[in-house]
Amino acid sequence: MAYDKFSKITSPAVPLPVENVDTDQIIPARFLKAVERKGFGDNLFRDWRYNKDGSPKADFPLNNSKYSGKILVAGKNFGSGSSREHATWAIYDYGFRVVVSSFYADIFKNNALNTGLLPVVVSPEFLQKIFDAIEKNPDAEFETDLKKQTFTILETGDSEEFEINPYKKHCLRNGLDDIDYLVEMKEEIAAFEAAS
Repeated sequence: MAYDKFSKITSPAVPLPVENVDTDQIIPARFLKAVERKGFGDNLFRDWRYNKDGSPKADFPLNNSKYSGKILVAGKNFGSGSSREHATWAIYDYGFRVVVSSFYADIFKNNALNTGLLPVVVSPEFLQKIFDAIEKNPDAEFETDLKKQTFTILETGDSEEFEINPYKKHCLRNGLDDIDYLVEMKEEIAAFEAAS
């Protein structure tokens, strides 16, 4: 299995109300030496999270103990810049399973889906409602339902549907990457080849 199976996640969220966050801010280039997906979470938002002496910046959301959860809520145009898949590896390795924004760079969105990270696209108005809910109550919980393709603010009941490619939805629900998906279909592939 490539990553955790995804069905429904109910969790608080960590707010990052910053627009135009690029992949170099998500994971700086100097940390791209490893080829495995593990260990990148330590350097997620490295230059924003830590001072030059390595001490945590108290005002950064990931360093604030009042925020926690498996959902990262980001501003518009999250994941722009280079195509490095390490950015999604770092977010996943840190422990997030969902990123919510009103817009993603296409390459980031595809990399996220290939990593087991669900990029939820909501309207700008609904995104603001999510930020408001977190500001009002940092422990507020949100439900991401992949089967129904809905994201819900549980305290208010406000909800929006999100789009996802059916193939990627299947892969996420079953914890499959592209190779695992082909392996899962090996009998059908063999039958097709035999019939050709």
